[in-house]
Amino acid sequence: MKEKIISGSLTLVGNTLTAIGCLSLLLALGGVINAQSFAVGISSGIRVIGTVAITGCLLSAIGYGLADHFGK
Repeated sequence: MKEKIISGSLTLVGNTLTAIGCLSLLLALGGVINAQSFAVGISSGIRVIGTVAITGCLLSAIGYGLADHFGK
């Protein structure tokens, strides 16, 4: 039961971060939002926004992997 909650939470957070990151990338590339406002140190804003999407993909993959592992 606890495994299902953990994998479901990881999947939900991962999918949400992926959607937010991809939407932000599209808006930044379209010029709707200024990507430089997300710049941290020497990293450009696009790189930081892309990191959000990639982190979401990794969390989703972990969540789906756990669900598959515990489902067997």
